[in-house]
Amino acid sequence: KNPPPGTPAWVETTAVPRSEDPGARQVVVRDLASLMWAANLVVEFHTPQWRVDAPEIADRMVLDLDPGSPATVVECCAVALWLRERLAADGLAAYGKTSGSKGMHLLVPLEPTPSGEVSAYAKRLAVEAEAALPELALHRMKRSLRPGRVFVDFSQNAASKTTATPYTLRARPEPTVSAPVTWEEIAGCREAGALVFRAGDMAARLDRHGDLLAPLNDPEKARPLPA
Repeated sequence: KNPPPGTPAWVETTAVPRSEDPGARQVVVRDLASLMWAANLVVEFHTPQWRVDAPEIADRMVLDLDPGSPATVVECCAVALWLRERLAADGLAAYGKTSGSKGMHLLVPLEPTPSGEVSAYAKRLAVEAEAALPELALHRMKRSLRPGRVFVDFSQNAASKTTATPYTLRARPEPTVSAPVTWEEIAGCREAGALVFRAGDMAARLDRHGDLLAPLNDPEKARPLPA
């Protein structure tokens, strides 16, 4: 988030004001050279749900499914399948990726929408998920309620929040990838290890599936939030 001293002039940055630092700037990675420069500095990449030329106007929604032990990504997949159907009822398509840690992210392409409206809709979905799957899903962060359930975190749609970027490595003893997955893989997940991917796995997955998240960058796939 913070361009370090000595950042080359050819690395693009943009103003992203924060409450504690109104003059804050962040790096914008648009080309291979900038990506290689950044990869020498950090392991993880995180981005907001809006584009640099339209701050606080989201063009995607994220639902972060975070399992509370002993729940795993297997339970996240069950919640993801319910959310997929619920989103489809509102005319929205969802695309899944692992978080690269314990859970899963669902990403939804949207027509440009104020982040506050996206957050409100995402919260409504999380509340509905808990009502429909009371033994499995949770929309509240209260830790005493978390064990064995999946927290449907809607808060990352706030304009000030960021989420692990697709394909980023995660900073773990053995780095894993926040990897796009198919709905067939999600529906068939029976053990947590089935959806753990490392950097060495990704070339073959791209050859097999292509970029599963390409629709997120296709304006034709974007849909409005329900009225």
